[in-house]
Amino acid sequence: MLIIGILLFGMLVGAAAQLLLGTRGHGINWTTAIVAGLLGSIVGGLLISLLAGDGLSLRPSGIIGSIGGAILVTLAWNYWQGRRSKVT
Repeated sequence: MLIIGILLFGMLVGAAAQLLLGTRGHGINWTTAIVAGLLGSIVGGLLISLLAGDGLSLRPSGIIGSIGGAILVTLAWNYWQGRRSKVT
């Protein structure tokens, strides 16, 4: 049950990051949303929660950090895909 919750949270955070950045009329790429959400939650959420002194519990600082991390991962992915399509 925990794994399903983590996947759903990652998917929601990744989708929120894509919506905040704009989807360019293509809709939400759910594979990218899940990956960006999970990586963003690990990087951003954990880092912000530990820096804020909240520990590993679910707090607003961790959720904000998760969204911020997912935005960074999504931006990096979009940059990588754009650069890769120009080279090929």
